[in-house]
Amino acid sequence: MKARGGRWIEHWDPEDEAFWRETGERTARRNLFFSVLSEHIGFSVWTMWSVLVLFMGPEYGLTPADKFLLTSVVTLVGAVVRVPYTFAVAVFGGRNWTVVSAGLLLVPTVAAFAVMEPGTSFSTFLLAGLLAGIGGGNFASSMTNINAFFPLRKKGWALGLNAGGGNIGVPVVQLAALAIIGAGGGPRVLLGIYVPLVLVAAVLAGCFMDNLTSVRNDTGAAKDAARDAHTWIMSVLYIGTFGSFIGYSFAFGQVLQSQFGRSPLQAAYLTFIGPLLGSLVRPLGGRLADRYGGARITLWNFVAMAAATAVLVTASAAGSLALFVAVFVVLFVLSGLGNGSAFKMIPGIFRNKALGKGLEGEAAVAYGRRLSGASMGLIGAVGALGGVAVNLAFRQAFLSSGSGTGAFVAFLAFYAVCLAVTWAVYLRRPVVRTPDGGTAGPERVKAGLSRAEV
Repeated sequence: MKARGGRWIEHWDPEDEAFWRETGERTARRNLFFSVLSEHIGFSVWTMWSVLVLFMGPEYGLTPADKFLLTSVVTLVGAVVRVPYTFAVAVFGGRNWTVVSAGLLLVPTVAAFAVMEPGTSFSTFLLAGLLAGIGGGNFASSMTNINAFFPLRKKGWALGLNAGGGNIGVPVVQLAALAIIGAGGGPRVLLGIYVPLVLVAAVLAGCFMDNLTSVRNDTGAAKDAARDAHTWIMSVLYIGTFGSFIGYSFAFGQVLQSQFGRSPLQAAYLTFIGPLLGSLVRPLGGRLADRYGGARITLWNFVAMAAATAVLVTASAAGSLALFVAVFVVLFVLSGLGNGSAFKMIPGIFRNKALGKGLEGEAAVAYGRRLSGASMGLIGAVGALGGVAVNLAFRQAFLSSGSGTGAFVAFLAFYAVCLAVTWAVYLRRPVVRTPDGGTAGPERVKAGLSRAEV
């Protein structure tokens, strides 16, 4: 492993077990740790408006619909920037881009600090929220970077830790808000805490992370992934899992305030529980998918999400706060499990396509890795757009009836679509034709792999 100026590593071969044992593992783990730190704070900054709106009482002049529109803008930008962030690592280097992306978090944090007071116009709040969306991009670049550091046999574990550590940024910022509200502080106290944390993350990334010269943009892979139907099918499923997770993270507190009349402190006591549990179980979803098949776990997870949402419709219509909160937390947990199982399906799908093309051994592995890596950025970006849909659905429901019940009915219908798609595309196992003219029976079409390719 040779390094040159700017902490660039010229030789990196994690698949070589001797290299991995002697120097690779230590370096990869160090980069993972500081990547998680930066991504974690990025998630906190991205979702900070989910708690800032709890502080914004009648004196701010915003309606519930205004607040849902505000959080929709934040979520939208966070989803869109994931696409360029995915490829920024290869352009600038993993270490360099982590420093830049962490430093950029100062912009929305300072902007929110400057405008957070009664009398500020709604358009100004929208602009500040738009800036906060850049925190959502850190996930994409972090996952792309860490994927390059670890060998294939370790990627599931490393990416699971990376994703889970980032997702926990959501409940952490909500817990911080709870402590500040409970102590009688205001939103600027919360923002003031994150300014030095952003600086620390950027400095530590610059001091302890590395760039890999072996990482190069492969625009052909991105184009191939975008043309593949499975990229967009999995995007729909990821809207159902991650879109639910991030959308509910933004909306939960607002629903408690608007529909159940909870105060900011009462709402803050409850909002962090669901995102925390959903983040913690994400690796479990991946582990269950490893054992039982990604598609099978994803299918039954959507069944459970639909059932939980049906109960939420009942609780919302009846105004039962206890049942509503309990089932909403369950829905968060299920979204976290689904995040893990759905993401584990992606490598298997493209490995299956490689076999369908007649590739074997290392050629099949390389093909699958190339397309699955490119597709993950697109799937992650589209999946995050589900958070926009969640908040817009709540906005329309409250405008129409003053309640979130209508939104939950729409979510129930979407989960039904997701489970039907999962079954039809990835679990209905017919005999399929192989490239040599033969056939392959159900025993060769495992859960998580396409029924159309072997």
